[in-house]
Amino acid sequence: MTKQKLHQCIYFDNAATTWPKPISVTKAVCRALTEYGANPGRSGYAMGIASSHQIFRCRQLAAEFFNLDNPANVVFAQSCTMALNIVLKGLLKSGGRVIVSDLEHNAVMRPLHALSLCKPAYDIARVTPGNTEKTLESFRRLICSDTKAIVCLHASNVFGIRLPIRELGRLAHQYGILFIVDGAQSAGLLPIDMQADGIDFLCVPGHKGLYGPMGIGMLLCNCKHYLPPLFEGGTGSLSADLSQPVELPDRFESGTPNTAGICGLCAGIEFVKKRGIQNILEHEMQIVKYIYHRLETMKDVILYTEYPDIERYSPVIAFNIKHRQSEDTAEALDRRGIAVRAGLHCAPSAHRHFNTLNTGAVRVAPSVFTTMRDAQYLCDCIREEAN
Repeated sequence: MTKQKLHQCIYFDNAATTWPKPISVTKAVCRALTEYGANPGRSGYAMGIASSHQIFRCRQLAAEFFNLDNPANVVFAQSCTMALNIVLKGLLKSGGRVIVSDLEHNAVMRPLHALSLCKPAYDIARVTPGNTEKTLESFRRLICSDTKAIVCLHASNVFGIRLPIRELGRLAHQYGILFIVDGAQSAGLLPIDMQADGIDFLCVPGHKGLYGPMGIGMLLCNCKHYLPPLFEGGTGSLSADLSQPVELPDRFESGTPNTAGICGLCAGIEFVKKRGIQNILEHEMQIVKYIYHRLETMKDVILYTEYPDIERYSPVIAFNIKHRQSEDTAEALDRRGIAVRAGLHCAPSAHRHFNTLNTGAVRVAPSVFTTMRDAQYLCDCIREEAN
């Protein structure tokens, strides 16, 4: 694509990363690079202190946003994937098992696979879309004496299926095990209350529904269970001691933090709060419902889920055109100026559930900035490609 066409792109790949970013986020990143350039927590001069204040402000905002009692328990990581690795590899370092759903992203499955090379570290529960009781029973049946946690996504990044996290949190605590949630597709879009949902560890990215920049994520810790650090290094605290600090967030935050990313994330959370999660969700669901209605009338288009009800689905649609690979459809749409994601979306487990492992699927994911005109153009193009 030419530079001009890139700027004219109709973007439907928001489940991978939201674009465009709010102006306030861009300004916050620029301000961080120009005004908060010193290492936070390492120096007593004015710029270093100002950097520290900005980072703590983001911790406070994130703790409030997800209803976490202590801002110090908001840990910044490079990504949601790194946050999940911190939890999984720390929790299972001395053995044990976890239960996951059959829709999980590789951010969960690959660390668990690596931990299973000598002995299986996980069991897989089947999700029954729209049936909370059957889904809960599938998890319940797998709980055993070695089970340390239930680990699951909040919403599928491919098919938009929402898991009943509040009920799963209750189930986990009923059996005295931890509840870990991958909020990659829900943070900033679906309500998450760490207290009411019973979430012990929440892993989220900054660059998706929170509208922050890439390269920043969070691990929010809501229990006293000790996890060993994934790596060690300088924290700006207890520097005379060669042992890694035990206290949060220093236990997991070795090295210079991504101040610009954190400031951008802070602005993104403020943007979402101002717009309102419910308003954003209703806007995106309106777009998705329109697209679903249009696609289900096209005889050569395959849809994999039921109508996207707001209580059971996040605003994501997966489809294919009969007798075509998903990548071919995506390339055809790209030539028309539309950006969609095709393939396996780093989630072969989800594709195995829907028997799309061989073809992959085309994924459509709007954002708060997507218009109905964008949706109409997308559907017109798909209709022409399917004929």
